Amino acid sequence: MEIGVVGKPNVGKSTFFSAATLVDVQIANYPFTTIDANVGVTYAVAEHPCKELGCKPNPQNYEYKDGLALIPIKMIDVAGLVPGAHEGRGLGNKFLDDLRMASALIHVVDVTGKTDAEGQPTDYHDPVEDIEFLEKEIDYWIYGILRKNWEKFAKRIKLQHLKLAQAIADQLTGIGVSEEDAFEAIHRLGLDNDPTKWSDKDLLAFVRELRKVNKPIIIAANKADAATDEHIERLIKEGEKRGYIVVPTSAAAELTLRKAAKAGFIDYVPGSSDFKILKPMSAKQEKALQLIKEKVLDRFGSTGVQEVINRAVFELLQLVPVYPVEDEHKLTDQFGNVLPHVHLLPKGSTPRDLAYKVHTDLGKTFLYAVNARTHRRVGEDYELGFNDIIKIVATAR
Repeated sequence: MEIGVVGKPNVGKSTFFSAATLVDVQIANYPFTTIDANVGVTYAVAEHPCKELGCKPNPQNYEYKDGLALIPIKMIDVAGLVPGAHEGRGLGNKFLDDLRMASALIHVVDVTGKTDAEGQPTDYHDPVEDIEFLEKEIDYWIYGILRKNWEKFAKRIKLQHLKLAQAIADQLTGIGVSEEDAFEAIHRLGLDNDPTKWSDKDLLAFVRELRKVNKPIIIAANKADAATDEHIERLIKEGEKRGYIVVPTSAAAELTLRKAAKAGFIDYVPGSSDFKILKPMSAKQEKALQLIKEKVLDRFGSTGVQEVINRAVFELLQLVPVYPVEDEHKLTDQFGNVLPHVHLLPKGSTPRDLAYKVHTDLGKTFLYAVNARTHRRVGEDYELGFNDIIKIVATAR
């Protein structure tokens, strides 16, 4: 799974990426600082089952801190986007290529309105327009791919009696569209199963719905510490009208806190509302941290960066963390490690889906599963829940 960090130049996009991953990137106040995509690892953070069960885990594919599971997620910081990107303007083609396989997008918006549509400093630019222009660029990018040979493509589907959703998915496989994505978009709009009956308006409506399904977006209302309550509330209200989650964010504050924690000056868990000073620092450093405490943490409850990541993973993509074990009583694998692995699966997944995630052979030979919390046997129709601990039972091969 990959999450893309997107937005126009100079909104703090690369700062957000750096804060989330601690990957050093070039951060400057001019357009197109990011030319080649930066790739790093961030973490979705969830309460660990051991906090409830009183155990001590031996994590192998995630990290554990203070009762929390830090689950790694691939993150990509793509080139800044400007209007006309779908036509190749600016670094448009590069931008769109870089987000092809993203499961979700974090759209970093300057909530202060101090950067214009091109990413240049200005007195005031309506940040709501940035939401609309990102939608438009992605929509017309996908539309351009489909529209190119649409008439011939639609006739072939009809004449050869192809499955419409599958044919569209095959056409858009390069941007990560699945048959399920295409089917969902068609179903939501009630479009005719005969694509030769689709008008240009139908095709564009389909593309817009497909973008919502395949490239869901969450808004990071960045530079919130420099914005008025009115500006923040307006962006939240307008974003929610369009179906978006909007989170007030200060990427610069998060980056400072994470760097201070990495250097050993403070104890800070991403997403926290406070930090603890561990060793002496300069008066300048101490003052900077105090300002973050007063203007960001006390005002918003956190810097917002971790909240954006968590909500993208658990709310937007509706993924649930599940822990497979071999011994449902000791909660261990075959080597005696306690809850060593966690897997993120889509809501609605079953134990068989988990078995396939662990190993293809385990999925093929699946018999049933055991819920380690209840010690009850569950079938393959059981819906996995958040933080479930599951033993898979399979036939011998």
